[in-house]
Amino acid sequence: MEKLSIQDLHIVLVEPSDTQRKIITTLLLKEKVKEIDPVSTLAEAKAAIKAHGADLIVSAMYFEDGTANELLRFVKEHPDHASIPFMLISSENRLSKLEELKQAGVAAILPKPFEPLHLSRALNASLDLINHDELNLELFDVREVRVLLVDDSRLARNHIRRVLEGMGLERIREAENGAMALTLIKDESFDLVVTDYNMPEMDGRELSEFIRFNPATAHIPIIMVTSESADSAHMTNIQQTGVNALCDKPFEPTEVRAMLAALLGE
Repeated sequence: MEKLSIQDLHIVLVEPSDTQRKIITTLLLKEKVKEIDPVSTLAEAKAAIKAHGADLIVSAMYFEDGTANELLRFVKEHPDHASIPFMLISSENRLSKLEELKQAGVAAILPKPFEPLHLSRALNASLDLINHDELNLELFDVREVRVLLVDDSRLARNHIRRVLEGMGLERIREAENGAMALTLIKDESFDLVVTDYNMPEMDGRELSEFIRFNPATAHIPIIMVTSESADSAHMTNIQQTGVNALCDKPFEPTEVRAMLAALLGE
């Protein structure tokens, strides 16, 4: 499939403020985006996506008829739209309000106001989610790498799976928490574990400790994915559990590609 460039993107821009809509449209045009579908409400956004689809959704947080979280769920839960990258532009900075968006794998979160450079980076991050580049490994056929993906959020699992599949990984098993993951690990062999940190039943730290201190599984590389700050109190000692790499949510292809190349050998 031919790769898209920024100029090829069809963007649905969802912004309730006429002024902000014009400003963002102008900045997108300066980035050479040619096709922008501007709307102001959640209902208009859904109608535009249903009618014409989109390569990227650029959205504010709050509208008169709903929020970005509702729009995100609409997109991610519909098979025809689930792979569309989602970019948030908002002055909202409360982690509790942004958590669902981060869990679901937004391409980028930009503050208001933002610099043109930040928009350019966010557009390129979105393209990374659209354009699939298979990972080339010397030691493995990437299609044969056996991955265990562990996350209690279905939206997060769906996003991480799409990123991994975009790199050519096909053998992916899923678990909703650490306890379910342990059952799979006891019955099957894996080459890589990608796990969330915060989960019920058994969290990512406990799962990592079990994997690392069990002789039969101690060799398996572990990537831990978390929406918590890397320097938070919970995360300061996580490397001591034997985690090979920490990855922030959203799960970004460029960062993950480098991690996989280092862990599995490129």
